Formats: sequence, C-alpha cells, structure tokens
Amino acid sequence: MKVMKKVVIGLSGGVDSSVAAYLLKEQGYDVIGLFMKNWHDDSVTISEECPWLEDSNDALIVAEKLGIPFQIVDLSVDYKERIVDYMFSEYEKGRTPNPDVLCNREIKFDVFLKIALQLGAEFVATGHYCRKGTFNSEDGNETYRLLSGVDGNKDQSYFLCQLSQEQLSKTLFPIGELTKPEVRRIAADNDLITADKKDSQGLCFIGKVRLPEFLQQKLKPKKGVIVEVPADISQYQKSVPSFGNKKEELAYFSEKPTYKVNDGRIVGKHQGAHYFTKGQRKGLDVGGTKEPLFVIETDVDENVIYTGQGKSHPGLYRRTLFVTNEELHWIRRDLALNVDQTLEVMARIRYRQPLQKATLFKIDNGLYVDFEEQQSAITEGQFVAWYIDDELIGSGVIS
Repeated sequence: MKVMKKVVIGLSGGVDSSVAAYLLKEQGYDVIGLFMKNWHDDSVTISEECPWLEDSNDALIVAEKLGIPFQIVDLSVDYKERIVDYMFSEYEKGRTPNPDVLCNREIKFDVFLKIALQLGAEFVATGHYCRKGTFNSEDGNETYRLLSGVDGNKDQSYFLCQLSQEQLSKTLFPIGELTKPEVRRIAADNDLITADKKDSQGLCFIGKVRLPEFLQQKLKPKKGVIVEVPADISQYQKSVPSFGNKKEELAYFSEKPTYKVNDGRIVGKHQGAHYFTKGQRKGLDVGGTKEPLFVIETDVDENVIYTGQGKSHPGLYRRTLFVTNEELHWIRRDLALNVDQTLEVMARIRYRQPLQKATLFKIDNGLYVDFEEQQSAITEGQFVAWYIDDELIGSGVIS
C-alpha cells in the first residue's frame, strides 16, 4: 500500500490557498490545514477589510469541505519579534522595509515550516503564484530553482526572494502553473466559499493596517518641514566625470543626492520624516503646485522631507544601487559571483515592477546592481531581486 506524503498548507482564508489545498488533496497528499494568527492589535487594523476571525472561519469552512484537519496556530510572538520590531527599527532609520518578503523568510518558511515538520509533514505548501524546479548538479546533489508563476499578472516570486535551498526543498507551490481566473474557476466548480472572495491587500496574513497609526505606536510624531527641490538645481546639472575603472563609475552612479533646506523652498509641514518613503505622493497635504509633489528623499536626522514636482523629477532617479555582503542572498549558491565577476540579469526593485535589464558587479564588500535605464524611487530597505529568464537566482536589501 502506498504511503501518502503529509503536507501542511498555510490556509489564509483566501481563494489561492483554498485551491492549493484542493489540488494537493486531488494529487493524493495527506493534507493538514493551518491558519497562522500573526496579529493581536485590532486598534490599528482596518477590521472591515480583513479581520483575522473572518479569514480563519473561511479557512475552517474550506478545510471541512475538503475533509482535511484544521487548526489555528498563534505565531504573534514570533511575528512581533521578527517582523514588527524590525519594521519599527528600519522606519526609524529612514528605510522602508518589505514585511511580506520578511514574513515569508522568517515566519511561513521558518517558524511555520518547523511546526509542519514537528507534525510529521514532509512539505509545507502555500498559495503563492510561483513554481519550483529541480535538477541534479554535477556532484549528484539536487539543486532547487525558484521560478516565476505562469500568470504574469500574479507572479509572486519576488516575495520569496530570500528563500534558501533548504527551505525550497521542503516547499510546494500547487497553483504556480495556473492563472488567477483558472484558480477562481476551480474554487467555484468545487463550491469553495472563497471562490469570489477579494484578494487581501495588507501585511502578510494580517490584513490592512493603518500604517501611520501602526508606526506611531512606537515612533512618536515629530513636526518638521517639507521642502520642494526644483528640477534645475546645480547637483542635477553637473557633468559626469571620467572614471579610472568600472568600480569608480558604479560608486559614482550609486551615490544618493544629498540635500539641504536651502536647496529649495519650504512648502509645508509634516508629523515625522520616518513616516514617509521615497516615491510617496499621498499624505503630504501640500497644494498649489502645477504637478503633484513626490518624496525624493527623507532626512530622519534633521527631520526634513525633500520633494520634487512630477514623476519625471531627476531627484527620483538613479541608475545603480548597492547591496552589502551581509544583506546579499543567493538562492542559486552555485551562481554566486566572486570578486570582480559580473553577470547580466533581469532585475526588479519592487513587486509587480516589469523586469529591467541590469548587470551585477561583485566587489570586496558587496554587490552593485547597475541598471541599463535609470530607476525611479530606489528605496533603502527594500529588496532588489534578480532573475535569469524566469528563474529568481538571488536578492538583497538595498543599502
């Protein structure tokens, strides 16, 4: 008699994980559904949007429909320590973290994975739109590949850019070969309650959170000024110097502009530079400009927000970014670069951004990502991920 392989799936109460659980059951796996409770503070959650009680109840109904065991696991202590505290720390430094990438690395594919293994599972599964590939390397060991989802509109490989070979070896992505309409159709055909449920838009397994209130729990309001920087200041006009070598060129193009208050004019006030991020348009509450104002830089030490008019303001754009060795991660360790090596890739600096042509250049203390075209709002604390064809091979935190 064939022994069924045990899989624990993270049932979020959404359609994607519901269909992933259904497909695993159809494929003959012994499936257990677990709902992760990651959040306790209802005061900053927009409860109408994504209350965890409603989601966990939907997950329970799906599990009962599929005839699989179900339970809720409270991971809120781990989530606070590994995600929330990290987010506070990063915003305080004027950086913008990505909680979804961190949640996958620290919670779903670490804490949650360990719980699954303790339950005797061989794999964890999620409703992510991505795929896993595998091949045997020359030494006979299996190497795992993280591949984009077939649905280009929903591909979520970026959110998994920090996974390791060990984590991938224990992971299944049942819906990676499907499009979103196909997933909804499978859910409807099998009378799953989540078939027409809207996608959640909030923090990983939490729902929508009012970010200012969330940050104000720890980061106190601090009044400061908003400065509008004109597009024709001298630092945008300076000519590009000649370089002795490629490292000098990359160092030059990765350098962030530095601003002073007298580079522009004060156009408003704010409640704290640490509440804002590069490229942000909403929340400035400054009117009377021909084009909308965008944040081009935040100075948390001086508590000043620098802005520029319009999406094409030169202060928004940079060609090159840097990742330190400490923040550099290779999913495909066999493709990791040695010092002075380069690699042509496609890269993105945010979810859903179309992939951009770029060249990686390794130096002693880190890695430059040099884009063929200038990128808008390269933001410290966010993740850059790089691909070869449809395979995500590495990533890093932007310095």
